[in-house]
Amino acid sequence: MAAKTQDFTAVLKDMMGAFPVDTKAMEDAYKTQTSLNEKLSAVSIDAAQKSTELSAKWAQDTLSKMTSLTAAKAEPADYAKSVTDFASASAEAAAEHMAAFAEIAKKVQTETLELMMAAGKDISEDMSAAAKKAQSDMTTAAKKATAAK
Repeated sequence: MAAKTQDFTAVLKDMMGAFPVDTKAMEDAYKTQTSLNEKLSAVSIDAAQKSTELSAKWAQDTLSKMTSLTAAKAEPADYAKSVTDFASASAEAAAEHMAAFAEIAKKVQTETLELMMAAGKDISEDMSAAAKKAQSDMTTAAKKATAAK
């Protein structure tokens, strides 16, 4: 006598049918995630644009200061003064531009934190609603399964 194995396909099909999936919750979670990604991308792109503008301005300022550095001088001491002036102006510009870069980074950090906090709240609310709906659906399905016996 050969042992007959039970076919679980029908059992699994009935079980999955008894516990319906709420696709609305999945759609809401997807929309929340895509909205967050859009906002984070906007923050990143804005910061990249500002950083690029700042870098370009810094380069233009440096190149304009090099004009006086490369000009012919009448006295040898004027060359030393020109290099000293250029180095001093470059150091001052570096400090100013690095402070501006720090402000851009600070703004990105603040905006990202605000977005993550808001998204966490939205996701928490979505998860709570989905859990309540799933609990209700499972309770209903369990009652139907108990009544069917």
